Order: sequence, then structure tokens, then C-alpha cells
Amino acid sequence: MKKNVLIVTYYWPPAGGPGVQRWLKFVKYLPEFNINPIVYIPENANYPLLDQSLIHEISPDITILKSPISEPYKFARLLSGKKANTISKGIITETGKQSKMEQLMLYIRGNFFIPDARKSWVKPSVALLNNYITEHNIETVITTGPPHSLHLIGLKLKKHLNIKWIADFRDPWTTIGYHKELKLTKSSQAKHKQLESEVLNSADAVIVTSNPTKTEFEALTSKPIHVITNGYDTVKTEAITIDEKFTLAHIGSLLSKRNPKVLWRVLSDLVKARTEFAQDFQLNIIGSIGEDVLQSIEKSGLSTYVNNVGYVSHEEAIKYQKQSQILLLIEIDSEDTKCIIPGKLFEYMVSNRPILAMGPEDSDVETIIKNTNTGQYFLYNDYNGLKKEILKYYEAFQNGNLQTYPIGLQKYSRRSLTESLSKIL
Repeated sequence: MKKNVLIVTYYWPPAGGPGVQRWLKFVKYLPEFNINPIVYIPENANYPLLDQSLIHEISPDITILKSPISEPYKFARLLSGKKANTISKGIITETGKQSKMEQLMLYIRGNFFIPDARKSWVKPSVALLNNYITEHNIETVITTGPPHSLHLIGLKLKKHLNIKWIADFRDPWTTIGYHKELKLTKSSQAKHKQLESEVLNSADAVIVTSNPTKTEFEALTSKPIHVITNGYDTVKTEAITIDEKFTLAHIGSLLSKRNPKVLWRVLSDLVKARTEFAQDFQLNIIGSIGEDVLQSIEKSGLSTYVNNVGYVSHEEAIKYQKQSQILLLIEIDSEDTKCIIPGKLFEYMVSNRPILAMGPEDSDVETIIKNTNTGQYFLYNDYNGLKKEILKYYEAFQNGNLQTYPIGLQKYSRRSLTESLSKIL
């Protein structure tokens, strides 16, 4: 008999973006390990990104529970329009360049909605799930955040019921980069810390996506902490022809602080100095991009080389990954982002295209890329190293032998990762 496990998640198809992938894939493979996942989601979520193509990945055999949610971002859009949508995507303008409306919205978001704007879903969810868990003999509940308010659902259920509760952190809570942009008062900061501590010390187990996050949480709790990274899934696509131009492609969000000005300077110098490079080069940007980043690219004289595609479905993103010459992976240059491993890294790794990554020193991303032989990693101040590597890639492109020779990727497959999860369950 399969074990029933209740999974509480905010992001679920037709939601797009990286937040939906982790548990969509776990749910896909859990039945293979004698576990029956029951998924609880908001009925009318106001997702900032939509991807209808993901709906077909949901098995008709999976039980989906839904209940209504009140979404403050809907009302915020009536006042600020586009700005509310960009904030909900995590795109925050640099301090000093924010409009008064954006400053006000960030203050309200940070101090009136703790831990986040989905907090109103906690109380009705607990009322519904209390009865459902008892009636359907559910022994294990998993909550996944962000939004971290969903962990408060697990916290309250744990107090009321005899269940095993696992809190899955796709990102850290109080140390994630954007947390500092929320203009928190001291009392609001203390409230976040208190809730984080309650969750970490009340859950029976905690799952995180990186070793630095595990180290961070070990200082806050003695509860068992397991690292299960994100990963890749096998995706069947039509035969894809690699781009004829020397394309550098960034797939995903380029936030304001994720702005590698040294890379734009290297590329600008190369197109100015080498006519042949200028003729071959193209910068593909697939996904949301901050205005600050676009302005930096324009100031570098690269606008004519940019193909700004915008947001595409996950299926289309996979195609861009496989057809691009070089894949760019850019992380914010901060101590706080050493623990962030973007989900797209693993899909990049199985695309058979070289990865050119930038971020803080000693990050998990750097270690994974090095250990899998899937690309090169650079710090934000390494102009010479970047230039040398791009020229090396360009020479290989001209010779028709630009490719990668990855090793040790199997452990990052979604099925293998789900097997690790099943052992915790």
C-alpha cells in the first residue's frame, strides 16, 4: 500500500518560472517509490508568470486539493500597474533609483505582510487540512517555500495533529538577497527571525537545496537537515540545430543586482577590436530583465547585438538552451548568494553547451560546474579571465568544435533526487 504524503505548495501549473519545477518533478516520480503525493494549492493564485505547457506534466492520477487565496498583488496593480508585477517577480530597482511608489510598496510588503503577501492563506488552509489529514490517514506533510508563509501552515498543523512535518526551503528565509530590500523595521526583522526559528525548530526535518544553506540553518536548529538540490529532467525535443551565430544566451530573470558590467565591457571591447567577432556575435536574453541591466548593456554599446526575447515557456527555454553556443549563468555578487543554486544550472548542464558563469567566490555553483566539467566560473572583477575564455570559446566556434564533455550528471536527475527524497519520507 502506498504511503499518502500531503504537499503544500503555492507554485503549480499553470505557474511558470523556476519555483514550480521542483515539486512538479518530485510529484511526477514519487509514485515510483511507493508514495502517493496529494498536492494542496491555491485555487485562484495570481502568478506573475504563466506557462500552460506545464499542465500536461501533471498525471491525472494525482489528487489536487484547492482553496481560494486572497492576493494583495492584484490590488497593488490597480495602484501601480507594471511596478507591482515586477516586484512580484523579484525584480527590484537599485536603492537610490526607486520611485516613491516602489519604496512605499516595498515598505508595505516588508512590514505589513510578514512573512510574505500570501499570509492570509494560512488560517483557511489549516482549517481545511486539519479535517482532510484526519479523514485520509495522512501521516506526513511537506511545506515548500518561498513563499515562506506556507511553512506556517505546517507549523500550525504540527501543533494540532500527530504528523511528521518536513519543511522544504527552495531559498533561504531571512538571508536571501531581496530580504534586505524590503525596508524592514527592527520589529519586523525580529518577527521574521522569530517565525524562521519556530519553523526550523518545530519541523521534524528540513530540506534545503545547497550546502551553505544547510550550514546556515545548523546554527539555528538541531533538527536533521538534508540537502536535495534541484535537478534536470529528461525532455524529448525535436532535432535542434545549433545557432549559426556566436550566441551567448541568458535564460531566466536578470535582476537589477545581477548585472555583470565587466562582462558587458569585455564584449564591448571585443566587438570594437575584432570585426569578425562583431559580425558573428549575438546576445540572447530570454526572460525578465531589469531596466538597470538593459541600460548597462546600452551604455556598453551592445544594444544592436541584443535579441531580447522576453519570457518563454519552459519547453521553449529548453530549445534555446540546446541551440545556443554559450549559456550564461549570472548570480548576484554577494555573500548571501553563495548558497543559491539556480534550477536552470542543471538543465544547462545536460544541454551539451558550455556554461559561462559569474558570481561570488566559493559558491556551490562554482563547485558543481567544476566537478561536472560543464563550463567555467568567474568572479565579477576578472576582466582578463573572461576575455581570454570568451576568445577561447570563439576560436572553438570558428573551428566547429565548441562542445562540452560533462561527467557525473546522473545524480542530479529528477528521478535520482526523488529517490533521495523518498528515503527521507
